Amino acid sequence: MEQKSRVGVYICHCGTNIAGFVDVEGVADFASGLEGVEIARHYTYMCSDPGQALIREDIQNLGLQRVVVASCSPLMHETTFREVCSEAGLNPFLFQMTNIREHVSWVSVDRVKATAKAKALVAAAVRRVRLQEQLEMRRVSMKQSALVVGGGIAGIEAALRLADAGKQVYLVEKEPSIGGHMAQLYKTFPTLDCAA
Repeated sequence: MEQKSRVGVYICHCGTNIAGFVDVEGVADFASGLEGVEIARHYTYMCSDPGQALIREDIQNLGLQRVVVASCSPLMHETTFREVCSEAGLNPFLFQMTNIREHVSWVSVDRVKATAKAKALVAAAVRRVRLQEQLEMRRVSMKQSALVVGGGIAGIEAALRLADAGKQVYLVEKEPSIGGHMAQLYKTFPTLDCAA
């Protein structure tokens, strides 16, 4: 675990989105005492260029081996922070993000409880990132194909639409013929067309 012990924790104020309801300085102080944490900082907008530079410089200057960012939704900035880690020479999969905006400040009514929850989420992220291993991105060629289970009317329609979209389609039916319940009918209402 010694190799995995140099963690940097970064708490974003997100303007007042987080800092207006969570004691970010208190969360950073709490994080600095967690096992394996080398440094814990807070910044107004961690996703801004100066915020990213702060993380990049700490990785290079302090030899950080793991990074945790507590801020907004990973949907918005996880890729941003992974790129920062990569640019600084750290495997981007040795990064963990926790959402203390939508999961804490936006849904809380008690500042003390919100801060406690933010601390718990940061502690969980630190524990998790210390267990993560390096991963490498790779490309694998894939054949665009689909398996449709059931050769009833819905299965046939799905298979035809997929085939029209250029996919290789495998239609699997347990009965000896396709058509499902529709194939068992004599005529259909209201036109009295032959079901087959």
